Amino acid sequence: GDLDRSTRELITCTVLSVMQTLPQLKAHAAAALQVGVKPIELREAVYQCAPFIGFPKILNAIGVINEVFREKGISLPLENQATTTEEDRYEKGHAIQHPLYGDEIAEKMADVPGGMGDDVARFLTAYCFGDIYTRGGLDVKTRELLIYCVLTTQGADAQLLPHALSNLKLGTSRETLVAAVIQCLPYVGFPPALKALNVIKSIDPKVIEASNPHCATSRTRLLIIVVNRSFQSIVFPEYG
Repeated sequence: GDLDRSTRELITCTVLSVMQTLPQLKAHAAAALQVGVKPIELREAVYQCAPFIGFPKILNAIGVINEVFREKGISLPLENQATTTEEDRYEKGHAIQHPLYGDEIAEKMADVPGGMGDDVARFLTAYCFGDIYTRGGLDVKTRELLIYCVLTTQGADAQLLPHALSNLKLGTSRETLVAAVIQCLPYVGFPPALKALNVIKSIDPKVIEASNPHCATSRTRLLIIVVNRSFQSIVFPEYG
């Protein structure tokens, strides 16, 4: 599960953005550029935290990295990496989301009171996957790895398992996923890191290839196997 220095700094800057530890983010943004992270890559790593932590915190983090860019003589604004329009953002997002997650979000939102669940599911597809995942600067595999680090930092129980599975489907090894969590550990502490590690540990690698996100039966079978193997590890109740 080796991670190169650039990936380690991208992970660290992602975690610090989520935690809003801005002085440390400034130091690590400079370190990231020093070890070869491209300005576009750093900005995209921060941008894609927005669906998970909200716009106010993203504006704080972007303000910090822009300050570093100016100090390093990097011209702003950076090149626009958007690839979608209002007309095609949902379709492009769905093309990325469905092979990885199927219709999981739409199904979970179907019974939201007031009939607004469908709107929420559609907005998530269009925004998170359409506007964010399709941007240039980082490929989807790298984005998913960094997002698992976002969720590790947040201790996001419900989202850790599906995003761990998505990483594996994209070809990230369990060892690399573990290394990414361990990179987060000094910043987030043991409880959220152990929770994320237990989710990874609970997944039987033999059933990953058998999962088909287009087939509800095989996806359900996969999730049943995972949950039955280590329900306590996934929930990790002692850390709530």
